[in-house]
Amino acid sequence: MKSVWPQAFLPKSPLKKGDIMKEEKYVKDIMTKDLVTIDHESTVLEACQLMTDHKIGAVVILSAIKEAIGIFTERDLLNRVVSKDKPHSDKVKDYMTPDFVCVQAADELEGLAKIMIDGNFRHLPVADGHDIVAMLSIRDIVKHFLYYS
Repeated sequence: MKSVWPQAFLPKSPLKKGDIMKEEKYVKDIMTKDLVTIDHESTVLEACQLMTDHKIGAVVILSAIKEAIGIFTERDLLNRVVSKDKPHSDKVKDYMTPDFVCVQAADELEGLAKIMIDGNFRHLPVADGHDIVAMLSIRDIVKHFLYYS
């Protein structure tokens, strides 16, 4: 039996299907522009509180010179902290993912979902040149294709 969500459960958009699909071709068009960052010396608990306050699933970790050195995600929390019964007072730098994949704001959207699925990523920091300027989530991708494809 095929399961289909009733239209009543789909999010409502003020736009009609296909309204701006032609204009939204790049990461910069759909990324979450309010980048949330935290200092590498902050605690895991502080990072979790920040993620909760902003209703996000990842924060970018900054060094003392404000350079992006990692990403801390809800998956890091579950796999590296909670599952190993680690205290939340530990430094977030000890549990972040230091070798994170990043996309450029000018990258085309086509193929981006495949990158996220193949890499098992739900969040990708977005760079403009060498600076991290935003975050792209799988939710941003799904929302885009749900509304505009």
